[in-house]
Amino acid sequence: MQTEIIAVLIIYLIVVFGLSYYAMRQRSSGTFLSEYFLGSRSMGGFVLAMTLTATYVSASSFIGGPGAAYKFGLGWVLLAMIQVPTIWLSLGILGKKFAILARRYNAITLNDMLMARYQSRAVVWIASVSLLVAFVGAIAVQFIGGARLLETAAGIKYESGLLIFGVTIALYTAFGGFRASVLNDTMQGMVMLIGTLVLLVGVIHAAGGLHNAVDTLQHIDPKLVSPHGASDILSPAFMTSFWVLVCFGVIGLPHTAVRCISYKDSKSVHRGIIIGTIVIALLMLGMHLAGALGRAVLPNLSVPDQVIPTLMVEVLPPWAAGLFLAAPMAAIMSNVNAHLLQASATIIKDLWLSAQPTKIRHEPRLKRISTVTTLVLGILMMLAAWRPPEMIIWLNLLAFGGLEAVFLWPLVLGLYWDRANSTGALSAMIVGGALYAVLATFNIQYLGFHPIVPSLLLSLLAFVVGNRFGQPAPQAPTISVNE
Repeated sequence: MQTEIIAVLIIYLIVVFGLSYYAMRQRSSGTFLSEYFLGSRSMGGFVLAMTLTATYVSASSFIGGPGAAYKFGLGWVLLAMIQVPTIWLSLGILGKKFAILARRYNAITLNDMLMARYQSRAVVWIASVSLLVAFVGAIAVQFIGGARLLETAAGIKYESGLLIFGVTIALYTAFGGFRASVLNDTMQGMVMLIGTLVLLVGVIHAAGGLHNAVDTLQHIDPKLVSPHGASDILSPAFMTSFWVLVCFGVIGLPHTAVRCISYKDSKSVHRGIIIGTIVIALLMLGMHLAGALGRAVLPNLSVPDQVIPTLMVEVLPPWAAGLFLAAPMAAIMSNVNAHLLQASATIIKDLWLSAQPTKIRHEPRLKRISTVTTLVLGILMMLAAWRPPEMIIWLNLLAFGGLEAVFLWPLVLGLYWDRANSTGALSAMIVGGALYAVLATFNIQYLGFHPIVPSLLLSLLAFVVGNRFGQPAPQAPTISVNE
């Protein structure tokens, strides 16, 4: 069976490289920076929807989330559906206004947007450092997850799996740029969707039907079929925290925000909202329901996170198991390439070119440096994952919520509050980031809320208070919805 799984994986990797080569050949005649980091703002609605979905969904959606559903039951499936409005919120709040501002200032990166809005190098430097610190933790752990997945499901040694995984992502992102990233995201999003539906059908069939599966769960523990979950874990504070962290707060994630300035036109946004919401609903429902119902098939797993890899082997034929292995691989790859390109853009555009602006005229050299930087970043993260230090794991815990705490209010209030200034933005970034780091590090949960909730509340307060002491940003843009 491992041979068949590996065969499907090889076909999948060939398709990935094929799409990357196609993207490299299809580069437009626009400026290199706009093409390499934004794909010349040419995404249509379907591609926009799939790339947003693919970059949002990570290994946790295929491993950790279903594992929690296995442990806590159908209540966790309902909780996971909180994530359904994510793309609607991201494109609805940022989409049109963000794109108008980006085109007005020819912004290529998120930090270009912050610089145009707040006219402050300090804001850009804090944003850049936050991005790069979060990048190290988030990407190294995704590399580890990808290698472990290959080791468990396909019998490939950890080091070999890491090499396959890391080299593939580093090469196709470095040479294909943003266009290769979103084309692969589109393909990978479809793989995730098909793999999820195939596994869910397999689990329901193995459990003897949906009715029988639910009866079995109720027999194991009646709370597995209650809305509060096993151990009554789903309290109001827990659910509120979950919604803020994985739905509302996602608006502040840089790799999500940058996709809101790379689409083609308003029609693409509207279509992207509809398609993206449907796809993410199917993915969240399918994966978490498979995890919850999987307990009726495998009632005695000691490690809940093993439910999906184990179900893949137990309930699917070899070809389908190979297809499903590609689904979490696709989720990890999409998440990694988005972070990788964002980190490369931060180093090249926001730090190096801001210090030496004349270098932007030398496009051939710029192409080489951008490609090499992306490639080197990928290789460094692969080496970090080879023998990961404990600090890497700690940084990963801070990365997701930390980025939200730093970026959410400067982005949203910068768009919707004309009086927002750099002092307010700096106050929010420092207070939000520092408070989240302290609360998350020491696992402090005030009134049962996850650290992201008080961090965002106090970050908002810091923005408002700091704003009173600052001067209006020079030529701060006022953006009309009808512009």
